[in-house]
Amino acid sequence: MTQADKLRTLLAEPGLITMPCCFDPLSAKLIEQAGFPLSFMSGFATAAARLGMPDTGLMSYAEVLDQGRNICNAVSIPVIGDGDTGYGNALNVKRTVKGFAQAGFAAVMIEDQVAPKRCGHTAGKSVVSRDEAFERIRAAADARAEGHDILILARTDARHEHGLDEAIERAREFRRLGADILFVEAPRDEGEMRRICDELDGPKMANIVEGGLTPALPPHELEAIGFKIAAYPLTLMAAAMKAMAQALEAFKTGTPAPDALMSFDEMKTRIGFDAYFEEEKRYAESR
Repeated sequence: MTQADKLRTLLAEPGLITMPCCFDPLSAKLIEQAGFPLSFMSGFATAAARLGMPDTGLMSYAEVLDQGRNICNAVSIPVIGDGDTGYGNALNVKRTVKGFAQAGFAAVMIEDQVAPKRCGHTAGKSVVSRDEAFERIRAAADARAEGHDILILARTDARHEHGLDEAIERAREFRRLGADILFVEAPRDEGEMRRICDELDGPKMANIVEGGLTPALPPHELEAIGFKIAAYPLTLMAAAMKAMAQALEAFKTGTPAPDALMSFDEMKTRIGFDAYFEEEKRYAESR
């Protein structure tokens, strides 16, 4: 099965897909090792990890693609990639979709923000016109139709400037144009989340940012409302940053406590040393 086929299978199965988001190959491997069937390369977390900078459109297409290729090569589970605004006009969108498919992504997210885009839960974002937004999704669907096996996750941030009615209308048209998954970013309360699921067809994704604009409802409530995917874009990054900050503070008075650290043996296993040495031994024995 292709990665896109794996995602199609997941979407066809009953129940909510809990999707922790990754930012590099190691975080993606940890997600797979924990038994989760799907991940998403978070633009916010990847910009922080790769550049040490905010998610404000500073990462280029080539940088995103490079990071994504390494992530997809590190795991066997499907990964959704953040294609931002498509990096330009409709032809750029087509190139983005083609590149993400070739990199190994199962799906690509294309959104309707003005470039340079911003994290959906921070200030200063705005969206392009309906016509331009629809053109992006149409171009993405055309790229898929030209033989690139990848799903399209269509995102709208119109709720921020124009209200939920506009966001739902845009998402409805995205679906008609061929989007496989819909994502209305930053609904403000449970009532808005219910409207999104009640009024839109197909799989919907909820984006749960701890401390963000959308209520962090538990997974069973998200499933009951009608969401198919619950994305957690910053949980692992926040956990890693807190742990590293605490370890650095501990260094100021000595060293971090052993129980705050993963053991060296477990680190080696999770990174892949054991599997590497086993395969190395197999080739050595064949001489």
